[in-house]
Amino acid sequence: MTSHAGVESPTGFTGQQPRAVRKALGMLEAVAQLGPGTTAKEIARFAGVPPTTAYRMLNLLVAEGFLVRVPDLSGFALGRRTAELSRAAAATDTAASLHETVETLRSRTRFGLHVASFTGGRLRFVDQDPDHEIVGITLLAKNLHANALGKLMLAHDPALGVGLDLRRLTEHTVCDPEVLRAELVRAQRDGHAFENQECRLGRSALAVPVRNHAAEVVGGLCLQGSPLRVSDTDPEQLGFLHEGSRQLTGLL
Repeated sequence: MTSHAGVESPTGFTGQQPRAVRKALGMLEAVAQLGPGTTAKEIARFAGVPPTTAYRMLNLLVAEGFLVRVPDLSGFALGRRTAELSRAAAATDTAASLHETVETLRSRTRFGLHVASFTGGRLRFVDQDPDHEIVGITLLAKNLHANALGKLMLAHDPALGVGLDLRRLTEHTVCDPEVLRAELVRAQRDGHAFENQECRLGRSALAVPVRNHAAEVVGGLCLQGSPLRVSDTDPEQLGFLHEGSRQLTGLL
């Protein structure tokens, strides 16, 4: 039975309540996917909520402990109550977690191995190799053309390349739009992207897509090391990464 506005239905919900719950859950999902520091504007866009509604609901979620403001007040992060729900879910989940799967992969290689998310057109690490230094995420995210993970993002979401500043970071950085476009075509065709000292001298990397269960590219698995050892023509390295990518399907 359909209830009138403000009149409680037989389910115990008024007409507007289920919609409000969906919006609140969508906003929590936005922060979980986009990471700490996500702004109110980014949350509203991700969740499909009008900005005025988003600000009001964010204040409520903060008051209830599901979200917290980051120290500089520029954005939001998941709060204590959300973390408690996550721990409870993990305790009942018998499937292998992303971190466990990546740790098993790390035990099989001497290279650094990192996992990144591409959700919302934003590059962020979700599992960094603690034993191998990697270039800061801010530098990578601002220079997608100059790193293997960024090239994967551009190959699978061409809209991200519109107006991209092809800034030169090293003598090896690809700054020619046509050369970069050819690389992105190869990355999509061959299923991997390569970076040869383009973001930092002495560092090369290979990256392959990580997909969800709907086969959509949602992130990347990146292997990094010395330019003398990392190669985009090494069948062993490519085979290892593609097998690792298959194991991570649906975990990101």
